[in-house]
Amino acid sequence: MIRKTYSFLLFLLCCMTSWAQQTIDLPASPSDPYHPSIQVFLPSADKANGCAVILCPGGGMRALSWNSDVEQMATFLNERGIAAIGLKYHLNTGAFPQGMKMSPMVDVTHIDHFPQADANPAHYPAGDSILQLAANDAKAAIRMVRQQAQAWHLDTQKIGFLGFSAGGGVAIAATIQATDPAERPDFLCTNFGPSLMPVKVPVQAPPLLIMTRVDHQNVAAGLVNLFLEWKKAGANAELHLYGDGTGPYTLMPQTGRTTTEAWSQQFLLWLQAKGFVK
Repeated sequence: MIRKTYSFLLFLLCCMTSWAQQTIDLPASPSDPYHPSIQVFLPSADKANGCAVILCPGGGMRALSWNSDVEQMATFLNERGIAAIGLKYHLNTGAFPQGMKMSPMVDVTHIDHFPQADANPAHYPAGDSILQLAANDAKAAIRMVRQQAQAWHLDTQKIGFLGFSAGGGVAIAATIQATDPAERPDFLCTNFGPSLMPVKVPVQAPPLLIMTRVDHQNVAAGLVNLFLEWKKAGANAELHLYGDGTGPYTLMPQTGRTTTEAWSQQFLLWLQAKGFVK
């Protein structure tokens, strides 16, 4: 009986998500009611490889999918020696303006609907200002991680973003606006998340990995355009449009029944191919 109880407890422990070792507040205005922060999930010292991924969770800029996009991903990454940094960025708590029209829903064959890869479904001043605050949070997160790199046993040249859905839009905005090298990511991955603002690819653009499902309306078209913008600028980019399965992309069991479930392994392979992990 004791052996069975021990085995069950061990099983539960293995299924638990990572717990943050540290929570750090990011700079914010004293008058700002929202307090952005990062939560730090570090791998064990015997596994650590120096790479850190700042996780920007999805949630439509109105919530944060923290369990799936941060805690579960942190466990996945830590097991492979990669540090995970969960970002709590500014959210939009206001109402949409009355009478505002949303962008038409189009499939991947209509990329002309999103010039400069801007797939934001609803531009309006308050919403755009929140996106800017969130992008500033992401840049502050990169700076903070680099400042703590020695203490956390990280390589300052192996720090980048993985954004989910709206979090991908935040990561993209932070990347294209980063003028200070301390705030510039070494790599950028957006998973199911298009740009939410017009894209002007920076001169020193990091390698870009894009993953989404081909039949996700607006998102797929916006991400095809993002890939094209990166390539037109002469920057490194890779695009995966999965033709089956469902989204958004949480971690999925590797059953071999869909290609969509392979996204997490694709991300690891890409990091390895780019030299960010061994």
